[in-house]
Amino acid sequence: MSDPVRRAEIKIKRSVFVCRLSYADTIERAKEFISNVSKEHKTATHNCWAYVVGDCGQISHCSDAGEPPGTAGKPMLNTLLSHHMTCTAAVVTRYYGGVKLGVRGLIEAYALAVGEAIGLAPLVRLVKTASFQVCLDYSLNDSFLNRISALKTTIAGTDYQEKVTHELVVELSDLSALESILIQYQRQGLLDYFITTEDTEKH
Repeated sequence: MSDPVRRAEIKIKRSVFVCRLSYADTIERAKEFISNVSKEHKTATHNCWAYVVGDCGQISHCSDAGEPPGTAGKPMLNTLLSHHMTCTAAVVTRYYGGVKLGVRGLIEAYALAVGEAIGLAPLVRLVKTASFQVCLDYSLNDSFLNRISALKTTIAGTDYQEKVTHELVVELSDLSALESILIQYQRQGLLDYFITTEDTEKH
């Protein structure tokens, strides 16, 4: 699962800053993206980076890549975190233009480059989901669907044969509530179900 790379370019006092953002759901994928960009632009003055991964953005790291300490990686990371982002890697490639920007100038430039890339398109919400296959009689279908209507559940597909079979996708926040309903129906012999997959979806 991969999003197109977002690319934004800004120019400040003849220095060019090019930010690339990519979806990265693991540390390994983030490092791979950073490595690829750095190799592709190895003649640049700097390739500074930051990434945030984990369901709640609990893992993050950054590098100034030769810029003065705290002037590149940290402002990049802070910009990602301020937008509540996760599963994202950012690389800002700098081509030095001959005019020094100073500490504050660098901090603002790297943060701005990431902010520009983020602003190119609406952000997506990452949601952990589980999928179920549920089989029940036609006579119970309406009441069952009404019962689960308040949950964060979508019907991905329905097969009308001898019985009705639904493919349900539920957000993990409502997983236990859905399972409780399914178990209740199953104990009464009213339906059969089994979990099929767990995944991460974008909304």
